Amino acid sequence: MESESAILVGVHLPAHSFHGEPLDELAGLVETAGAEIVGKMTQNRQAPDKTTYIGQGKVEQLHQLVTAAEADIVVFDNDLSPAQIRNLEQTLGVKVLDRTEVILDIFSTRAQTHEARLAVELAQLEYSLPRLKRMWTHLSRLKMGVGMRGPGEKQLETDRRLVEKRISDLRRDLKEIEKRKEREVAARSDRMTVSLVGYTNAGKSTLMNSLTEATVLAEDKLFATLDTRTRRWHLPGWGPVLLSDTVGFIRDLPHSLIASFKATLEEARQADLLLHVADASNPGALDQIVAVYDVLNELGIEEKDILLVLNKVDAVDDPVQLEALRNRYPNAVEISAKTGNGLSQFAQRVSRAMSRDFLDVEIDMSVSNGRLLAYLAKYGEVLSKTYSEDRTIVHCRIAQRHLGPLRESDDVHIRSYEPADGIHLGVPATETPPDGKIEEVA
Repeated sequence: MESESAILVGVHLPAHSFHGEPLDELAGLVETAGAEIVGKMTQNRQAPDKTTYIGQGKVEQLHQLVTAAEADIVVFDNDLSPAQIRNLEQTLGVKVLDRTEVILDIFSTRAQTHEARLAVELAQLEYSLPRLKRMWTHLSRLKMGVGMRGPGEKQLETDRRLVEKRISDLRRDLKEIEKRKEREVAARSDRMTVSLVGYTNAGKSTLMNSLTEATVLAEDKLFATLDTRTRRWHLPGWGPVLLSDTVGFIRDLPHSLIASFKATLEEARQADLLLHVADASNPGALDQIVAVYDVLNELGIEEKDILLVLNKVDAVDDPVQLEALRNRYPNAVEISAKTGNGLSQFAQRVSRAMSRDFLDVEIDMSVSNGRLLAYLAKYGEVLSKTYSEDRTIVHCRIAQRHLGPLRESDDVHIRSYEPADGIHLGVPATETPPDGKIEEVA
């Protein structure tokens, strides 16, 4: 099938400022969706026009551009109301899409698992519900009255009820999947878990492949990964941990998608450590890093240790840009997942960060308590044992979350226990993290 030709439109408002070319990200989204870009238009406004978002004068210029380029679609880098889309389509004579609609289209083609397909369908239906009237505008050509009177009105109400029922069914199904996912992740609580998060196309899947020799799809495209994949990673100096790759984030990610993918992101919600992978070669890296922190807060992933990983340093063209990232995020680790540069230091930093959850503990218990000895051997690192006539003193390192059974036993006395040294540092060097909760580890 021949690809559609698209014109991109971006409206920049005072509240939004981004680095790099203003329409580069939208261009990547549109190309990923399979369209060819034949023109661009940008505009600075104090506030959107209620009728057409860009104002009548710009609409006329856009119409001339559409005609000259023989474009099939116009794509806005903004979220438009149903009325604004309808007004623009009537004037321009071509299909008009907004940023959210393009993202939903990409997700629908990339979803592979049953869970991801349900999540995408839910997000699409929630987006389309208030836009059903626009989808039935073809009925007006059949002389059925102004607006949606007559059979069109009945069909619209029928469609609305069907969509609302399907949304209800999907929410129920996804809630069940979310509960099952919580149980599955909780069942692995005896393993230390690390989750990769980050902006779309930052190189998370490439990094996972480099660390685990996995065969996760890694493409130079936006949203190449939608489904969470977990692999065993033998962390040098530590041992085996579970490493998860997750869906990439993007600025202004549709709220419906965030809600729909909660089950998919359960790995990140319960991980012991988050590795925030950022594309250091992207001119908008600073904005992308902030956008990821915003999404993490919206997901309720709070009070997590995060190690910021500046990936693709081998592809950085502007040394000033890399220096700006270093100054703002002095605790970040620099790597190239593609070439392998920096992965050794990266593993050391991850190992150090994982150690922050562990305690040095001396446990005084009955010499006959074999079950507790087995528990310590399974969940901790036994450093030494000292025996007396009827007691055993075990010195071990163990994660804080596994101390519960030790405290509950009357037979156990914890003689000394000191938390591992660790400094919580703000996300950027000059700012506090969003809500003051998410932290970057040293």
